[in-house]
Amino acid sequence: MTKHSDEKSGKTDVRVSLIGGHRLAGATLHERTLTASLIGGADVDLTDVDIPDGAELRITKLSLIGGVGLRVRDDVRVEVRGLRLGGVRDDGPSRPGGPTVRIDAWGLIGGVAVVRS
Repeated sequence: MTKHSDEKSGKTDVRVSLIGGHRLAGATLHERTLTASLIGGADVDLTDVDIPDGAELRITKLSLIGGVGLRVRDDVRVEVRGLRLGGVRDDGPSRPGGPTVRIDAWGLIGGVAVVRS
C-alpha cells in the first residue's frame, strides 16, 4: 500500500465472483477494495503492508454467505461496520495509535475474525 508519485489517489480495487471467495494480499490492495461474491468470503493478509500512521485502508465485502478473515500487525486499529449474521472476533490493538483498517461487511451469514501478529 505504499504510495508512489505516479499513483492516483482514491483508486478502488474491485473483485467479483459468483462462487468462491477472494484472497487479498498487501501488494495487490489499494486504499479502497470491494470484494463481492454470492457465496464466499474474503481472506485478507495485511501483515507485510506498510500503512502509514493515521492512514485508513477500507475493505468492503458483499456476499450472501461468507465472512472476512483479516490478518494485521499489532499496531493496526480495526473498525468493523455493516450488517451480517455473525460476530466480530478481535482482541484490539496492543498499542494505541497507528493506522486504521475499516471493514464494511455486508451479508447474511459470516462474521469477521481479526488475527494479529
